[in-house]
Amino acid sequence: MLDILRTILAFIVDIGVLIFVHEMGHYLAARSQGVTVETFSIGFGPALFKRQAKSGTVWQVSAIPLGGYVKMRGWGEERGAAPARPGSFEAAPLGSKAVIVAAGPLANLLLAVVIYAGLFMTAGQVTTQPVLSQIQAGSPAANSHLMAGDRVLAIGDDQIKNFADLQQVVVMHPDSVLDFTIDRAGKQLLLPVTVGQATMDGTKIGRLGVIGTDSSLKRLLPWQAVTAAFQETGRQISGWFTGMGTLIIHHQGLQELAGPLGIAQISGQAAALGVVAVINLIALLSINLGLVNLIPIPILDGGHLLFYAVEFLIRRPVPEQAREAGLRVGVAIILSLVMLVTFNDLTRLGAVAWFSHLL
Repeated sequence: MLDILRTILAFIVDIGVLIFVHEMGHYLAARSQGVTVETFSIGFGPALFKRQAKSGTVWQVSAIPLGGYVKMRGWGEERGAAPARPGSFEAAPLGSKAVIVAAGPLANLLLAVVIYAGLFMTAGQVTTQPVLSQIQAGSPAANSHLMAGDRVLAIGDDQIKNFADLQQVVVMHPDSVLDFTIDRAGKQLLLPVTVGQATMDGTKIGRLGVIGTDSSLKRLLPWQAVTAAFQETGRQISGWFTGMGTLIIHHQGLQELAGPLGIAQISGQAAALGVVAVINLIALLSINLGLVNLIPIPILDGGHLLFYAVEFLIRRPVPEQAREAGLRVGVAIILSLVMLVTFNDLTRLGAVAWFSHLL
């Protein structure tokens, strides 16, 4: 029972933070562009709590905590025949509309940077030294005469500062001979290393056959933490695009997509590990939420940006019929994804197997 309550609470906190930051991005951008915000809602459906600010905005928490929205004056009325009302979204220039729509996803990406910087300054950043702790027998590393205890200083012209740098270079050079500068027992050696090949999700990657376990936790100074936070966020974004490419091109990874139930399960597992794990998960989820919302599917923020880009190119509004058709396609895609991730979540929880057993 305690685990269930912890999972529910962790899920509400995680999702609440992500939604609040996303919608706050839209809200602040709208205010900066002179657009009046009528409602700021965390959740959908009936309002459980609401309060009207002096600005006129109604701030509320609604019953269904699976999203949120910022309702701006004139939102959805861009094609109306009546003159645009002052302070309405429909009256804003095209560039302002794009800024308002893009601000939500960008706020999520910025949140990840802020979280990582805070973690690196307080809890510290885990760094694995570029030391070869183990060499797998018969591996390309063993065949190239690398030895356990070797510290990799550089690969070609690339300086190697940690084990992640080593992995990044190796992965990008399958079936290649690379010049490794190593430190072996205090002596610097230049060693030609033949990188092997492996296949991951249909893509050829370099393989060396080494393991690094020499990790350390180091608190960073503020400017170091900010730099490292941008690097970590960039690394996560790069990984997201790689995963999306694999999903689209090779149709692999569909079973790994998670929905609300899966996120709730992960949130509960993170909560069991402690506050740092929860905060780190929020950063990761925030990156995913920001990037998913930028996908150019009508109904998502990216879809609105796509319409604005087309409008900019053709110098006139996108025809209403085309917009409506795009929205119908977008809704169909989103509903399909919802069904898929729900099936994945139920499969992971064992519900599908249990139901199949009953049949």
